[in-house]
Amino acid sequence: MSSHTTAVAMRLTLGDRVFYTVVNVFLIAVFIVIAIPLWSTITLSFRPSAFVGSNLEGMFLAPWQWSVAAYRALLGNNGFSIAFFNSTRILVFGVATSLFLTVPMAYGLSIKTLPGRTFFTILVLIPYLFNVGLIPSYIVVTSLGLTDRLMSIYLPLAISTYNLLIMRRFFEGIPDELKESARIDGASEITVLVRIIIPLSKPIIMTIGLYYGVQFWNDFFHAMLYISRNELQPMTILLRNILMASGMNEFVDVNAFDAPVQAIRAASVFLAALPMIAAYPFIQKYFTKGTLLGSVKG
Repeated sequence: MSSHTTAVAMRLTLGDRVFYTVVNVFLIAVFIVIAIPLWSTITLSFRPSAFVGSNLEGMFLAPWQWSVAAYRALLGNNGFSIAFFNSTRILVFGVATSLFLTVPMAYGLSIKTLPGRTFFTILVLIPYLFNVGLIPSYIVVTSLGLTDRLMSIYLPLAISTYNLLIMRRFFEGIPDELKESARIDGASEITVLVRIIIPLSKPIIMTIGLYYGVQFWNDFFHAMLYISRNELQPMTILLRNILMASGMNEFVDVNAFDAPVQAIRAASVFLAALPMIAAYPFIQKYFTKGTLLGSVKG
């Protein structure tokens, strides 16, 4: 242990130790509450049809007892592949569109000398505080001819006021000297944004991109409202159909696979959540820094 670590440990009071102990116990409890349902879903998805026992016993199945029949039933189904591809398209185009709109708007509102800055900020806050409701939103989307198009899912949610304000706060924390030096050299605001602001804003861009990605990947309401063609339905709609008893029979012939219905449903839930679970570790190092610096001005 280094001398600095030892000195910090010696300065901890009894109250500090009690506080850290309580926090650690609380975090462990939260981890257990999250991990048990996830592990139960995973083991259920690998459960063979010959399994006899309680759900508690099924959570401790040995790996050599697992069966991948449920995953074969899903991954070998053309409808599942199409739904996964649709959700991926919504995710990619939705995140790209949202960042393309949110980044320049947040940067513009972060410029203190922007004429009408207060007016535009209030204009942004109005729909955040007062939702227009379902019927006006539906009329706008249908009048633009976006029904039965994947754009109907991510365009109405393209700009989140919460994400916009966090990103604006981050941009305000970047030293003005960097921007002024570029402006003195003749750089336009677009050049300042592209060559100075964006390279310095990787943490907040990755964090907001993750927020948008989770939102678009998990969106169910807009897909149910605007998508009626089966070949355009995303994973959320397919998952709803699989979890329903009637929808399961239409999706896959259970008798053709050596897997119980519960295993197929659990496998569909796990596969639907897997992309976000897999993406988080790559963005996690930016997550805390981006959220912290975006919430508190540096």
